[in-house]
Amino acid sequence: MELLTKQEICTIFDRFKKQNPDPKSELQWKNAYTLLVSVVLSAQATDKSVNAATEPLYKVADTPKKMVALGQKKLEQYIRSIGLYHAKAKHIIALSELLINNFNSEVPHTREELMTLPGVGRKTANVVLNVVWGEPTMPVDTHLLRICPKIGLAEGTTPVEVEESLVARIPKRYMNHAHHWLILHGRYVCTARNPHCDTCFINDICKRNERE
Repeated sequence: MELLTKQEICTIFDRFKKQNPDPKSELQWKNAYTLLVSVVLSAQATDKSVNAATEPLYKVADTPKKMVALGQKKLEQYIRSIGLYHAKAKHIIALSELLINNFNSEVPHTREELMTLPGVGRKTANVVLNVVWGEPTMPVDTHLLRICPKIGLAEGTTPVEVEESLVARIPKRYMNHAHHWLILHGRYVCTARNPHCDTCFINDICKRNERE
């Protein structure tokens, strides 16, 4: 596959920055805990569907103690519109209990500790670290896994491989916002079906590597 040069990578991210200087997660959240819950709920679901469910939920349960008090059955009523809601409700109650018992009801600040929580994998941990605390992590979802090798930003066929390649190749000055820019690009421009190459503002640099 053909990879972008360092200068081309800088050019791409300068264009992302010019177009959208301060990108934000499309998930709605109130604190570190609610972001964690929303990211867990977003697996195999759209941000829009998660936001619709969590808007009323967070009015009654926006801390681990309130969520445990709510209980799994009532939680399921709030999130029934989201895929895999039964398993997700079970994970959220269990992770809330662990936060209370092991972390004084606070969301931990390390990837390793976050990944001890039920339903929290590497991508979810990276999202929390980046969005809440501004750490230069690279959460790789299906969008990044698909578009980054295609563009020439990264090598790899697994989330961890693509993550490590992106972290190694993207200059640190772009890392706080890089994953937001890339997710939005994959969601709205470099779509899986009928990508908008004709109006894409990086189409003159994109390598368009095609996977077999």
